Amino acid sequence: MLLLAFDTATPAITVAVHDGERVVGEAAGEGAMAHGELLAPAIRDAVAQAGATMADLTDVAVGVGPGPFTGLRVGVVTALTLGSTLGLTTHGVCTLDIIAADTQVEGEFLVATDARRKEVYWARYGADHVRLDGPHVDFPADLASRHPDLPTYGRGGELYDGVLRAAGEANDPRAAALARIVVAGTAEALPLEPLYLRRPDATPSVATKRA
Repeated sequence: MLLLAFDTATPAITVAVHDGERVVGEAAGEGAMAHGELLAPAIRDAVAQAGATMADLTDVAVGVGPGPFTGLRVGVVTALTLGSTLGLTTHGVCTLDIIAADTQVEGEFLVATDARRKEVYWARYGADHVRLDGPHVDFPADLASRHPDLPTYGRGGELYDGVLRAAGEANDPRAAALARIVVAGTAEALPLEPLYLRRPDATPSVATKRA
């Protein structure tokens, strides 16, 4: 097995290669509007670090969000294309689950990422890191009123610290964590479709016809 894993649902672009036993290659970058430019070089670097070629891959896993339209589309389309052209087994995983897999906490907790528009994408997890509720999109104050005592991991908690109980760690999804839970068989499988939770920020303009 040689699994390529990546996530582009947040400003962090993260890539890892896993050989079924351990992570053998990693690469990362950051840029809220640069996913298309950064993902392909990061994949190339991670695969090279693993001492492999694209032809050696057997699987591809991608975080399907929730997240903004542009970043999610880049990741999911790339995974679909690789799966189709290289004949890879594909795996879709909720991005919030990837962050949850990296947490070190006892008891229930929240994961929240920046949804823009002063909102957060969030989900609630049990002590075994299994998602109990979500994903949803809400205003931070509304989330805090529902779960005032739960620590919050992810950039959403960091961004709205003081409203949410920011835990101060595991703020970004890591492809290494994505690869680990896919290989272990503990990831909840989702379709390779972008999980937007709402309509995209950018919508095509409609020309008005003149008589």
